[in-house]
Amino acid sequence: MEEFHKVRRLPPYVFEQVNRLKASARSRGADIIDLGMGNPDLPTPKAIVDKLCEVVRDPRTHRYSSSRGIPGLRRAQAAYYQRRFGVKLNPDTQVVATLGSKEGFANMAQAITAPGDVILCPNPTYPIHAFGFIMSGGVIRSLQVEPDDGFIPALERGVRHSIPKPLALILNYPSNPTALVASLDFYKDVVAFAKKNDIIILSDLAYSEIYFDGNPPPSVLQVPGAIDVCVEFTSMSKTFSMPGWRMGFAVGNERLISALTRVKSYLDYGAFTPIQVAAAHALNGDEIAEVREVYHKRRDVMVDSFGRAGWNIPAPAASMFAWAPIPEPFKHLGSLEFSKLLIEHADVAVAPGVGFGEHGDDFVRLALVENEHRIRQAARNIKRFLSTSAKQPNNVVPLSAHR
Repeated sequence: MEEFHKVRRLPPYVFEQVNRLKASARSRGADIIDLGMGNPDLPTPKAIVDKLCEVVRDPRTHRYSSSRGIPGLRRAQAAYYQRRFGVKLNPDTQVVATLGSKEGFANMAQAITAPGDVILCPNPTYPIHAFGFIMSGGVIRSLQVEPDDGFIPALERGVRHSIPKPLALILNYPSNPTALVASLDFYKDVVAFAKKNDIIILSDLAYSEIYFDGNPPPSVLQVPGAIDVCVEFTSMSKTFSMPGWRMGFAVGNERLISALTRVKSYLDYGAFTPIQVAAAHALNGDEIAEVREVYHKRRDVMVDSFGRAGWNIPAPAASMFAWAPIPEPFKHLGSLEFSKLLIEHADVAVAPGVGFGEHGDDFVRLALVENEHRIRQAARNIKRFLSTSAKQPNNVVPLSAHR
């Protein structure tokens, strides 16, 4: 039977191949150390859970909620932006709650994209940044570029060679998967370019609070006038260890927020009200520093232990990921086959870089979602694997190739 049109537009989900191999290994009794999915393992802070339990006992909160977010939650998000970034937002017109930033991105794509619209998107990038628009009928023009002096020239080429003119530009700093961070000066240049060329900016700031070297990542909305062309997405998943709660936000340009709100009004009734109340409590509290410190320690342990194991990994300045170049003897295999090898010969799962775009195929993404003991164990497993196979990498073949 022929696949449906939108399904045909999506490539095979690379991560599913790794997930199947991981499940198979576990079914055989293997103790897989999972550094693949960015699924926070830390418990949600007790004060947030307590607030949820308190509110859920009120049966009035069991009814349908508000798709755009209850007023107290939108006010809390606006207050967070004022404290953290010095950005003033109108909670009634410039803030909407989303079911995580992923849903927000996908529904924004539905709201603003006409068939054939061109979207400028860095490559590699988090999959929904591209495929939310592909599923909505858009066309992705990939930019193999970092947030440096080469970014604006790449944008200029993208505009010059795109017909029709690009509708929007995707930004994601701190980046998933590369962990790169953008400066406020970078954002100033990009906003000026977007205004000059009438391009919408959609910024994913999900990792704004997971940073390690004393320099909080900025928001593009800190640039004067950025709100004229920009919407920014944030998530409580990583900042507050609330991934399963599915709580995020879109903030910024009133017209774009209105379009997203209207689409959402047809699709959902918002998150469960007690979750929204607990989320507002979290935003008004101070639970962030402790979570950040845990990831900081894990980052240092990973960089140190993996380096001593023979795999040198650049220390990420932010996010909960390390973007690790494949060791030279294995680079020719590509990221998917190397990821399979690590599962089958080192009992370690990672995310293949090609899953984030073809320009990520020389890398794998390592998530800081295991404790320090498990990270050190992963390093020991990898050291053993590298020492036994690096001399003859061509002879090391994933077991799955024989099945």
